[in-house]
Amino acid sequence: MRTLSQKFKKTDYLFALMVILLSLFGIIMIASSSMVISLERFGTNYHYASRQIISFAVGIVALLITYNIDYRFWKKNAFWLFLITVLLLFLVFVPGIGHQFGGAQRWIGFGSVIFQPSEIIKLSFIIYLAAWLDKKGENIKNFLFGFLPFIILIAFIGFLIIKQPDLGTMLVIILTAALMVFVSGANLWHLSIGAAALAIIVAILIKAAPYRIQRLLVFLNPALDNQGAAYHINQALLAIGTGGLWGLGFGQSRQKYLYLPQAHTDSIFAIIAEELGFIRVGLVLLVFFFLGFRGYKIAKNAPDNFSRLLAIGITSWILIQAFINIASMLNLLPMTGVPLPFISFGGSALIVLLAATGIMLNIAKHSGEKL
Repeated sequence: MRTLSQKFKKTDYLFALMVILLSLFGIIMIASSSMVISLERFGTNYHYASRQIISFAVGIVALLITYNIDYRFWKKNAFWLFLITVLLLFLVFVPGIGHQFGGAQRWIGFGSVIFQPSEIIKLSFIIYLAAWLDKKGENIKNFLFGFLPFIILIAFIGFLIIKQPDLGTMLVIILTAALMVFVSGANLWHLSIGAAALAIIVAILIKAAPYRIQRLLVFLNPALDNQGAAYHINQALLAIGTGGLWGLGFGQSRQKYLYLPQAHTDSIFAIIAEELGFIRVGLVLLVFFFLGFRGYKIAKNAPDNFSRLLAIGITSWILIQAFINIASMLNLLPMTGVPLPFISFGGSALIVLLAATGIMLNIAKHSGEKL
């Protein structure tokens, strides 16, 4: 048995520090990027920043709770946690409980509490999939008893998410799950079939929704329809280009004056680049890179297969989502509505990410144990 002091020595404080730094940096940038829209809607410059501070405080409590829960608890209760989250996804479509904003049906509310179940499903599905893959073992290489059930499971989750609609979140979940299955030893031929099927499904979804077709056309030609479908990406690129090497200075963004849509949420990276410039944005990217390095190191030293898959899943989720968000702002990918982890405004996302961080720290605390 290890002493309490030995367990604390095992805790990955660098991973925790990177998460806290990104979260605090996010609050600062939300305060800057949202001050104009906040004043217009609520009569105060810091409405959104204040809400993010509250979410951060709740998230820290969630982090401390999950840090002190043995990671094996999640394996034992993975199915029930996943089931509850799926039920929450169904509640999104229940009148009086589900809430719609900006044409998307993604929120549920109980009294004054409103949150996104799609953010919770990212973590609960990773937990469930880690437990499922650990149980499957070598059977994951079998198409009929391993890979096919996985495809059915991911199709079910994808259907619930795309109904909201939220193609970006669906892609984050699918790509994270695919990486976890790959690490578990799935047949590469099976994964290739799955990738081809995903490409066909995404093509169908794009064709089925005119706004997705417009986003694809804009991605291929940003000069198309500057005041229409291409407006968002052109304003984002203008903000990033204006920032240059050192930026216009903190608080000096021009695009946040209601030119750039979603400046404090999905588009916050563009405001960061505009105000702080390429050099300091590079430091933010380095923090994400280092966070990924520490996360995969936790996975490498994890005490068992379940915790290894869980750590890989959480780390990959953060990195994949960050890449999709940043790449879409740079027009390296079509525009998608996913937040920048730890930085974009969004209470549900921040709280769940901090809870996931606590799980990562608990796994790190048990590193080196022989179970």
